[in-house]
Amino acid sequence: MEQMKLPDNAVYFDHLVIGSGLAGLSSALHLARSGRNVAVITKRAIDECNTRYAQGGVACVIDDMDSFDDHVRDTLAAGAGLCREEVVRKIVEAGPDAINELIAIGTKFTTRGELGLEQNSKDFDLGREGGHHKRRILHAGDITGAEIERALVEHVKTFPNITVFENHMAVDLIVSSRFNARTPERCLGAYVLDNASGKVRTFISGSTTLACGGSGKVYLYTSNPDVSCGAGPAMAYRAGAKIANMEFIQFHPTILYHPTERSFLISEAVRGEGAVLKVMDRNNQPVEFMQKYHPMKSLAPRDVVARAIDNEMKRTGRECVYLDIRHVSEERLRLRFPHIFEKCLASGVNMAKDLIPVVPAAHFVCGGVQTDVNGCTNIPGLYAVGECACTGLHGANRLASNSLLEALVVSRFAAADIDAHFSCPDSDLAANISPWVSFNATDSDEMVVLTHNWDEIRRFMWDYVGIYRTTKRLERAKARIKLLRKEIEKYYWDFLVTTDLLELRNIATVAELIIDSALSRHESRGLHFNSDYPCADPDLAQVDTVLQRKLSGTGD
Repeated sequence: MEQMKLPDNAVYFDHLVIGSGLAGLSSALHLARSGRNVAVITKRAIDECNTRYAQGGVACVIDDMDSFDDHVRDTLAAGAGLCREEVVRKIVEAGPDAINELIAIGTKFTTRGELGLEQNSKDFDLGREGGHHKRRILHAGDITGAEIERALVEHVKTFPNITVFENHMAVDLIVSSRFNARTPERCLGAYVLDNASGKVRTFISGSTTLACGGSGKVYLYTSNPDVSCGAGPAMAYRAGAKIANMEFIQFHPTILYHPTERSFLISEAVRGEGAVLKVMDRNNQPVEFMQKYHPMKSLAPRDVVARAIDNEMKRTGRECVYLDIRHVSEERLRLRFPHIFEKCLASGVNMAKDLIPVVPAAHFVCGGVQTDVNGCTNIPGLYAVGECACTGLHGANRLASNSLLEALVVSRFAAADIDAHFSCPDSDLAANISPWVSFNATDSDEMVVLTHNWDEIRRFMWDYVGIYRTTKRLERAKARIKLLRKEIEKYYWDFLVTTDLLELRNIATVAELIIDSALSRHESRGLHFNSDYPCADPDLAQVDTVLQRKLSGTGD
């Protein structure tokens, strides 16, 4: 390792992990246990990631009344015929061991005793969410993601062979064909921007794992934090990796509707504990409506619920709908949902006494960098795990709380695969990697261009490529993104890179991938609902036929 010839301003690590959420830190921990050096690149602080904001929990079969077959069946049903069943089964069956590993490093999941439930008080309290027919959601109150991230961060700090680079952002992946077309294709690391110095460094590695999280900031309204700009699929696409299923964008049905709290999520677990969706009628009285759309009513899969809410808002002209859980005591709600209760209370809503105003918002991308169940992409040395990957688990619609399960399990599988096939890149090949060159780029004095393009993309993605789509709207979006992509690429090469510029470039790339994917799917399935095409999934056809009739104005 010491003899490897490196380009100027380059560093070498055995493994490079891009992202510091559950998928990224789990990958780093599993890789570090082999004794090799691991670098973790994270755009901001180590704990600023989607994982931190996950409320609901981790879906896992740990109860005798549940079974792997039941969990697989619910996942396949939600996925609308596009899940890879062998992947679903492998991930579901690996869940208990992965959960035990989390517990072993200090993650505290809520027990029944902590909620004042005396029967089996030492057992974990299992929640239920949309699409699940059994209680199988392990949770830590209503801040599950934050608790998992806390435990992971603390454990990572005990490994001297893990180096975390905070406030660093990956610019692009390094692939061998860019430097020597005659060599077999391989990922050799990434160019990385150090935000503090403004310099781009070359990170060379034996393996590279993308764990960049989601793409929610592509849309105007999202539950995601600001860091979720689609870096994983965007960089992988530019490097030549295969991308799949980007049309399947999950809109979480219930984001708190409030003028200042624009991205606070009201967990699906609230509906799992009995909350019912209602809309105000002409007499300003709250009435249930989900019975019109799905047999599971308010616990229907997310795609059905989000479209139903969108339709009810359009039908009634209301700006939101409501969650009603007033039949549950304040004591119980404070115990089960302490964070959500306090956040709502600070916004003027007492969950035990008031209706909770909610609207849908972009939440999760079911597509991404195409991989197998081990996180392997079509580029040797490049892996993808977590939300930025498309393993085939989610199909056309993610079952609630399967995302944290996937991040846990696939990061473990990926590390084992890397360990089995890992080798250092050839020294001469590494020496030929060109350092980052800015050419004639200068500091930009036109930040208004970035802001304007950012706002335009996010708005037309919401209006034209959102919950309810038509081919005409998608074609309008395609025309706009083609022009903007050209403008942004010119800007990219004319000016020195910054985090804002890199995020805009990634957002534009991901937006076009979503649009192209949506245009290429000539059916309505799962999260992709195009009123010009019928529903392709026979199990949901009747439900979606009702919805389609309502959306087109031909039904009640």
